Amino acid sequence: MTVTALCHGEGCRGGRADGRGRRRTVQGSRLCRSCRDHFEAGLAELAHLYEECGRVLGGGAPGSLRERTTGGEHPGLPFNAAAADVRARMVSVLGSWSGLVAQQRGCASPPRAAAALVAFLLRNADWLAAHSAAAEVTEEIARLVRAGRRAAFPDPTRTIRLGACPEPDCPGGLALAVRAGARSAGPVIVCDVDPGHRWTSERWSDLSRSMEPARPAGIAARAASGTAAVAPVPTERWLTAADIARLWHAPTGTVYRLASEERWRRRNRAGRTYYSETDVRACFSRRAARN
Repeated sequence: MTVTALCHGEGCRGGRADGRGRRRTVQGSRLCRSCRDHFEAGLAELAHLYEECGRVLGGGAPGSLRERTTGGEHPGLPFNAAAADVRARMVSVLGSWSGLVAQQRGCASPPRAAAALVAFLLRNADWLAAHSAAAEVTEEIARLVRAGRRAAFPDPTRTIRLGACPEPDCPGGLALAVRAGARSAGPVIVCDVDPGHRWTSERWSDLSRSMEPARPAGIAARAASGTAAVAPVPTERWLTAADIARLWHAPTGTVYRLASEERWRRRNRAGRTYYSETDVRACFSRRAARN
């Protein structure tokens, strides 16, 4: 199988419109390292997005498009057509690529279920990355991920509360406003009392380390007078995988992988999973120190 020197991945080919050059492939592949990792992360994310879309099928997600079924056994039940359509497309596309792999590699096809199909394709990701259809498979997976995110998280505007403003004597709190489809350079972290206290989301990793939890007034007074030395009780922040991906600029698939590998603490609220910001920050700090 002939392998060219320039990457065929969706990321590199899409970057040509922005004036970025295509990266060179790794040995034995038609993809560069970045596109290869992005492809695998996208596959992993699809398994989670399939489940997230399942949760909003009944119209339970905030801001989701709600329609009513016409006819059927239970007419009038709320139904999210966008989520159902994306789930069907996921199974169809994943099944199609799994069929290609099984046929050409002479192995058994996996069950036609999203999780099984994703697991099968991940086991064969290196083979697909070296295949002549590498460009097509990376493009289709990336397109499915984007569609899955839109269906699973349809709210166009959401505010992520991040904690107290770290500026001296400022009583405000920080928030990150996430707007779907925004064309700005990126989301901005802004203080709700003084709009002049603002940072780009790229600064979050450093900024979060300076955000000491506020101490109750009584404890602060006793500490200042020297009558007692009482440690403040830290306030934990809990973030979704999408929040973490935006704040640390990591693929959502990578976030899910790290959450599992690093055993981040988690909480479930209304069908959504939230991760400990302390665990997340420690993990990304270690990764940054290794690079």
